Amino acid sequence: MTLLRNPKQRKLLFSAGLSWMFDAMDVGMISFVVAALAKDWNLGPEQIGILTSINSVGMAVGAAAAGILADRFGRKPILLWTLLIFSAASGLSAFATGFGILCVLRFIAGFGLGGELPVASTLVSESMPARERGRAVVLLESFWAIGWIASALIAFFIIPDYGWRVAFGIGAVPALYALYLRRAIDDSPKFAEIKKAPVSLKKRIATVWSPEYRRSTIMLWILWFTVVFSYYGMFLWLPTVMVLKGFSLVKSFEYVLIMTLAQLPGYFTAAYFIEKFGRKFVLVIYMLFTAVSAAWFGNATTEGMLMAAGICLSFFNLGAWGGMYAYTPELYPTTIRSTGAGLATSFGRIGGIIAPLLVGILVGKSMAIGSIFMLFFVTIIIGALAVLFLGKETKGTELL
Repeated sequence: MTLLRNPKQRKLLFSAGLSWMFDAMDVGMISFVVAALAKDWNLGPEQIGILTSINSVGMAVGAAAAGILADRFGRKPILLWTLLIFSAASGLSAFATGFGILCVLRFIAGFGLGGELPVASTLVSESMPARERGRAVVLLESFWAIGWIASALIAFFIIPDYGWRVAFGIGAVPALYALYLRRAIDDSPKFAEIKKAPVSLKKRIATVWSPEYRRSTIMLWILWFTVVFSYYGMFLWLPTVMVLKGFSLVKSFEYVLIMTLAQLPGYFTAAYFIEKFGRKFVLVIYMLFTAVSAAWFGNATTEGMLMAAGICLSFFNLGAWGGMYAYTPELYPTTIRSTGAGLATSFGRIGGIIAPLLVGILVGKSMAIGSIFMLFFVTIIIGALAVLFLGKETKGTELL
């Protein structure tokens, strides 16, 4: 691939990818830590829902703020600051003495996490040639799977013997990586073109909702909400759901690790198809198969079915995420790209706030897991239909 032969582009992809990996490691850690915290602190389903949702509240605020700031001050400086914020808050979470303090720290960590993702994807998207742009951003997203695998390994090998505090402490490592990034990457050439004539925040938001971009904005907000709602509702609860289905804590960690490994081929196939068949093809097909996998997982009755459904869920859901991150920055011009992507991401994070809370309430009311996962089936179908009917294809087009 041309992308892999260009040292500067390759360096940017891997440098931004490692920051993305640390992001995923921290989010993934929450799903495993809450399963352990439920035992240590005697947390009920509603409290687990609050803890996982508070992270998404921070991510929603961070995505909007960082997206807006990145169109004013540049992609690189905002990427570095968000990385520092979430790693510091994650490390401090190891010293939390109570549920309330941990919630505050997870909000701050979420702010950094949510801000980093749309800025990093915008930076990579703007720095790649049109023929490789979609594939590059999906490969950037594939680092998310590596981060989740790392969090699953930490959960499996460290939490049972050393406790959840050590797991959170590992989350402080990205602060050191930010020092390297400061010298390793450059800001996007597209941003350099508009830096001398910045557009006001009011005008940027108005443009996002102008007749020219309104259809794309509505489609993106629906897409982000449905994908984030289903992902955080399903995956943050996955270890806990496995326990509810009768597996031990250690066994549930082991099974989730196996399911997580399926994310990588999901990303890699999406990276291939996105430049061959287009963004809409990848999003619609992968989301439809995610919906089917969710219904299958929720109603699985044997250990083998549970594993197979979980593997398919990971494969298709994360492939869809890759397509979504590649597609989003391509729908706006450079002057409002980060703002548009940040606002869509922020709205999507509202789904990430609601879903874990809702699952906690429904589990607390003893609703069947199968019925809960059918809710995700319907949600994902709505997102796929929005892309199919409202989305426009951007494969091979030059960024404005």
